[in-house]
Amino acid sequence: MPKKIKPTGSQKSMFMIHTVVFVIVTILSCMFYDKGVKGWAYPWHAWTIAAWALCLLGHWCIVYASIEDHGYDVYRQQQGKK
Repeated sequence: MPKKIKPTGSQKSMFMIHTVVFVIVTILSCMFYDKGVKGWAYPWHAWTIAAWALCLLGHWCIVYASIEDHGYDVYRQQQGKK
């Protein structure tokens, strides 16, 4: 059974920096969303927030949900690498 890979301190700190920057930029983009626009304004910030949130989710998966893959070493040997 594959084991879960324990994240290093560096990986955790990089994820936290990514999260903090995401939160700050999200707040700023929501604050400046429709400055000076009269009436309805297209919610352009929602697309960038959604895309960045998906990237943040992927980063979380890499750091906290990774498992060992013993078949990867065999694959690398078959490819003539390592």
